[in-house]
Amino acid sequence: MTDAQKEFAAEALSRLRAAGIRAELDDRNEKLGFKVREAQMDKIPYMLVAGDKEKELGGLNVRLRSGENLGVKSLDEIVLLILADCQEPFKRGGMRYNFCSQ
Repeated sequence: MTDAQKEFAAEALSRLRAAGIRAELDDRNEKLGFKVREAQMDKIPYMLVAGDKEKELGGLNVRLRSGENLGVKSLDEIVLLILADCQEPFKRGGMRYNFCSQ
């Protein structure tokens, strides 16, 4: 991760936290595939990837724990996606879950 990418990712992190979403930045010097696999094993629901392409487009690449790649989305779209998902009940049992710190 380059310094420019770290700066972009840190800015995105602060915007996500300002929206009340729990988020953390993994800026370790590891391969992307390793980080994604580790996040999937830790059952992280959303992985947001910030690279040169994403920085140029002004968004982040959204990957789900299931392995599905939603592509590059703006931060506003990502916030709405996560907040809407927080309101969805579980498919079984009707319980609620919350990725947000609100």
